[in-house]
Amino acid sequence: MKRPVFVLVFLCMLSGAAALAQGAPGLTVEEMVFCAAVQDRAPSLPDTAFASTVENVWCFVRVTGAADTTAITQVWYYNDRELSRVELAVKSANWRTWSSKMILPEWQGIWRVDVLSPDGEVLRSGSFAVKP
Repeated sequence: MKRPVFVLVFLCMLSGAAALAQGAPGLTVEEMVFCAAVQDRAPSLPDTAFASTVENVWCFVRVTGAADTTAITQVWYYNDRELSRVELAVKSANWRTWSSKMILPEWQGIWRVDVLSPDGEVLRSGSFAVKP
């Protein structure tokens, strides 16, 4: 009676180890910050509301869980209309990366950035406002 239980526990442990070897649980966006600049690979002047005079807004992310070199995509939306897609390399298990969008003064309103996995799954979403 003890032998079937032991075999079942062993198989569960084996399948868990296989999942870890495959990189499970996978990519995670640990940090997502909107900012007016990136300096020394860190967000500078972080905020969720920017004046319409801002030249660029940056979306800085820290991604964990990559088992090998892969990529994420940042999709920029203005008033729920897609304006840009930027593919960014992820080269280690703890990686910082960012993209920016030039903001025209008339683009006031709500902006959103979705961070997508290589499979197109939304890993994280964040928003900011551009105000007069």
